[in-house]
Amino acid sequence: MAASIASPSPLSKFVAQHLGVHMDETPQIGGDGELDATGAEDAKKQLSAEEYAQVALEQLFLSPLFASANGSTGSLTEAEQQAADLNVTAGDLTFAEDIDSDGVALEGLQEELEQFQSQQVVASILGKGSELREYARDVEEKLRQVELESIQDYIKESDNLVSLHGQIRDCDSILTQMETLLGGFQADLGLISSEIKSLQEQSMSMGLKLKNRKVAELKLSRFIEEIIIPPNMVDTILDGEVNEEYVRNLQLLSRKLNFIADEQIAKSSLALKDVEPEIERLRLKALSKGREFMMQKLNALKKPKTNIQILQQNVLLKYKYVATFLFEHGKEVYHEVRIAYVDTMNKVLSAYFRTYIQALEKLQLDIATTNDLIGIEDTRASGLFSRAREPFKNRSAVFAVGIRTSVLKEIDQPALIPHIAEASGTKYPYEALFRSLQKLLMDTATSEYLFCLNFFGEDAIFYEIFAGPFGVIDEHFAAVLPDNFDAIGLMLMIRITHQHQLIMSRRRVPCLDSYLDKVNIMLWPRFKMVFDMHLSSVRTANVRTLWEDDVHPHYVMRRYAEFAASLLQLNVDYGDGQLEANLDRLRVAADDLLVKLARLFHQQKQQTIFLINNYDMVLAVVKEVGIDGGKTQQQFEELLKSSTTVFVEELLLEHFQKLIRFVKTRAGEEASSNTAQPVTVEEVVPLVKDFAGRWKGAIELMHKDVITSFSNFLCGMEILRAALTQLLLYYTRLCDCIKRVEGAAALNKDLVSISSIMYEIKKYSRTF
Repeated sequence: MAASIASPSPLSKFVAQHLGVHMDETPQIGGDGELDATGAEDAKKQLSAEEYAQVALEQLFLSPLFASANGSTGSLTEAEQQAADLNVTAGDLTFAEDIDSDGVALEGLQEELEQFQSQQVVASILGKGSELREYARDVEEKLRQVELESIQDYIKESDNLVSLHGQIRDCDSILTQMETLLGGFQADLGLISSEIKSLQEQSMSMGLKLKNRKVAELKLSRFIEEIIIPPNMVDTILDGEVNEEYVRNLQLLSRKLNFIADEQIAKSSLALKDVEPEIERLRLKALSKGREFMMQKLNALKKPKTNIQILQQNVLLKYKYVATFLFEHGKEVYHEVRIAYVDTMNKVLSAYFRTYIQALEKLQLDIATTNDLIGIEDTRASGLFSRAREPFKNRSAVFAVGIRTSVLKEIDQPALIPHIAEASGTKYPYEALFRSLQKLLMDTATSEYLFCLNFFGEDAIFYEIFAGPFGVIDEHFAAVLPDNFDAIGLMLMIRITHQHQLIMSRRRVPCLDSYLDKVNIMLWPRFKMVFDMHLSSVRTANVRTLWEDDVHPHYVMRRYAEFAASLLQLNVDYGDGQLEANLDRLRVAADDLLVKLARLFHQQKQQTIFLINNYDMVLAVVKEVGIDGGKTQQQFEELLKSSTTVFVEELLLEHFQKLIRFVKTRAGEEASSNTAQPVTVEEVVPLVKDFAGRWKGAIELMHKDVITSFSNFLCGMEILRAALTQLLLYYTRLCDCIKRVEGAAALNKDLVSISSIMYEIKKYSRTF
């Protein structure tokens, strides 16, 4: 079998020509008819001529024949020459004696020489320029030797090759059988795969059909379930009582009605046409019975002494779905029931609040009338038809808040029960009744608002219901407030309203927001009007009528002090700037009135004592409340301080006039001064002897004077101590002046020691 050989390269042709090898020769065939090893390998790999020449050269250079080549000339030993004697072993292989190199193409020779220049033999040939024929002959002989050795190797291994050939044939036969068997298996598997694919397609088809049937079954079963009318439902709706079972059947009927109204496909069904008249009759019957039931329960609300909240929670909310069914399937009937409920609750709650207000009016205790103003003269006489004022026997208490602030601490307490309070004979100021009325309104409104949201699902109905109760309460306020002259009570009601707003905010119920705002709008103008009446009474007070020949605190100032302290106390947690401004105006008016009253006293000392007593009383009342009086307290403290200073000077002048005048006019001058006459012994001797003779008696008289002049013992002792301290300062200045007088040493025996005066001051201070 000839191998296809490609066109050889120039180097291959050059080497072949110089080695005497023809490139177009086919591989040799051995004597046993088989390809030799080289031929078989070439035939197997289908080598090109160029590749064949390269492989041959590489194998040749690696063979033992070239093992001794060292780059000199490549000569062989004698033994190697005999082994390689080509004439003896291969006489039939000859080389051409003369090679014409003209026919050899040298194109590409340079590249191939560069490729093989690393080979020792090629490098030796190119380097030394040896005869190519001699080397060609050597190569030919070596190739012959290799060929002969290869033939011998094949001959030695011929038995093994024959055995191997037989084994290969046996294996080939077995593999053929296995191939046949596996082919059968493959065919069977192909059949099984096609069957599985067919089964899969059938399964998918059956699954899709099953899914479609389930969907159809679900829709059909729902349709049948919704249009069918169970006999027990018919019996319950037609003849049964309204109870929990009735409500469940009512829900079932509502579901069927909604299904019929919503499903367009169901409307064209013949089955629906058969049952639709029966369902409509059931709907009408359910509406009729639901209306009758609701009207019956609404009539129960009109009965006297009915607990509305319990009836709403335990009955109406329990059957809330009856109203829901009326709303969904009978709008006209639902609106009729709604109007009936609004009308019923409006009348019931209006009557309830009217009765409660009338009962509260019997418990009212009048606190102030139009004549109970700060600047009005106290006649201390009550009219024939005046109402009782048991807890307020002292008329000045009309202006004091006192225990009335407890109403703010009881802001969230239950409302008063009128018949119990009336049985006990207890009377309450109006702010307590106001808190009770507002508390009842808040609780009732909260319950009704939440019920309306839950039962009717809307809050607009609440305002329709409470239009009546709000009107009753507004009517009551319109009748009561114009006759209310109790400024403290009005301010308490304002604070109560604010607290109620906070309570409703915490409940998260907004239904009374507008009402409470309206109450505030009614209370503030009334309070401002009454407050202005008090202010006007002080500004326009008749001083001659109010004046009393008494230096103790005036009752008008006590009214003012209690009134101002009460309002300050009620403003502690609120910081109302408008109220503070009004109190400042009232303070100025009260101070002006007090000064006018003081001027009616003939003696300056009495005027000062009168002012001090009233200033001290105002401060005592403010401090007694236990709050910071703010600007009011600060102003009166300054007035008290200035009046005390004036009184101390007047008191000391009354008993030590000469000493004080001398100290003020002469004690400050230097004895050695050239511009003024020096102090002499004759000037100071009378002063020293006079003071030494009566200073203790004078202090005792001052003490008695203070005790009788000031109603507040603590204030009087404080003033006495200030007077004695000032006296000590004057006397100390006198002693300092005497030390500077020439010849005054003889007066030392008559001078009272400072320690003695200090002892007396401490003695009176102990009483303080």
